[in-house]
Amino acid sequence: MKPPEQPGTREERLAAKLRENLRRRKAQARGREPALPKEQPNE
Repeated sequence: MKPPEQPGTREERLAAKLRENLRRRKAQARGREPALPKEQPNE
């Protein structure tokens, strides 16, 4: 196992990855289906 990291660093890194992933998915969805309404109940 890796040594323990400073508090918050892992959470911050994960949060950044999640935001990046969500932004990428939304951009891909817009590119594929530009005619969809803004409201998406599944997300």
